Amino acid sequence: MRGRDGGKRLGAAELGEDLGERATLVQFSSAFCAPCRATRRVLGEVAELVPGVRHVEIDAESRLGLVRELEILKTPTVFVLDAEGRIVRRATGQPRKADVIAALGEAVGTT
Repeated sequence: MRGRDGGKRLGAAELGEDLGERATLVQFSSAFCAPCRATRRVLGEVAELVPGVRHVEIDAESRLGLVRELEILKTPTVFVLDAEGRIVRRATGQPRKADVIAALGEAVGTT
């Protein structure tokens, strides 16, 4: 998972849902993306394992303005946000569960 995204923050207004108490896993998906389904499963499992973590999935096709703003070029793209909504990590493609957990450790450690 890639490093910080220039201090950019995302909140409920951009996500359409509240942030997690400790961290948020944001997944940009598209309807016909097979890796998106596997990513949804991995992120959902991690969110259930780690208290205070929320998984938010966004349909990239319906949020093109946000997709352009964040320079998302393919799905799935995952952002790990800290409790304040700062982007701590960014990854494209299906993430490994261990990498997501490691990135969450960084996000939780920043607050």
